[in-house]
Amino acid sequence: MSRPTRPSRFWETLAVVIVKPLSWLLIKKDWRRGERVPRTGGIIIATNHLSWTDPVLLAHFLYNNGRWPVILAKATLFKVPFLGNAVRSLRAIPVERGSNEAAKSLHESAARLKDGAAILFYPEGTCTRDPDLWPMVGKTGAARLALESGAPVIPVAHWGAHELLPYGEKRPRLFPRKTFRVMVGPPVDLSAYTGQEPHADVLRAATHDIVMAITEQLAALRGQKAPAAPYDPAGR
Repeated sequence: MSRPTRPSRFWETLAVVIVKPLSWLLIKKDWRRGERVPRTGGIIIATNHLSWTDPVLLAHFLYNNGRWPVILAKATLFKVPFLGNAVRSLRAIPVERGSNEAAKSLHESAARLKDGAAILFYPEGTCTRDPDLWPMVGKTGAARLALESGAPVIPVAHWGAHELLPYGEKRPRLFPRKTFRVMVGPPVDLSAYTGQEPHADVLRAATHDIVMAITEQLAALRGQKAPAAPYDPAGR
């Protein structure tokens, strides 16, 4: 049977058998508004980035809510023995950062969206450098993909993965057991940009709307007031 939006049954089963028990063992769950994740059709899951562990933890959340997440992963991972074959078999999309090949990942993502895939997208492009761990100014790839494909953007915020494995560290902090919190927001309203040419100003404005939608959900999770504007590491 054709599975255009999912891995083969072997690889999906292998991933689930490994990831779900580890996830349940290592962290407690506080998952909210999972019903807002559409169960069918091409969607863009836009989320914040805190730790190298959050793609796996988010994948568990999305899988339990009916979607197989297609992750955009560094192209170098595809060249690592065994790991590269696993990442490729799990239907991840390679991203060639800082090269003329980078646009290929958006073309591949657009094709997957047409097939009905759920693309997991980090607008920040890397783990946040905000001192208080709020989302940073985003890159425009997710906005371009959304405006060109018409796929809905679902903002998903999470909190807690950084306590399990802080960015830059290699050894997880297993005890005490951490809580991974997730909040799903309603689709980002990008109707103001419908019909406009995707030039730089439009893409930056749409990206800002996406990042602020994620930030709104994160503020609810943290029970704190979010900054009025996202952190810009370039100081602009």
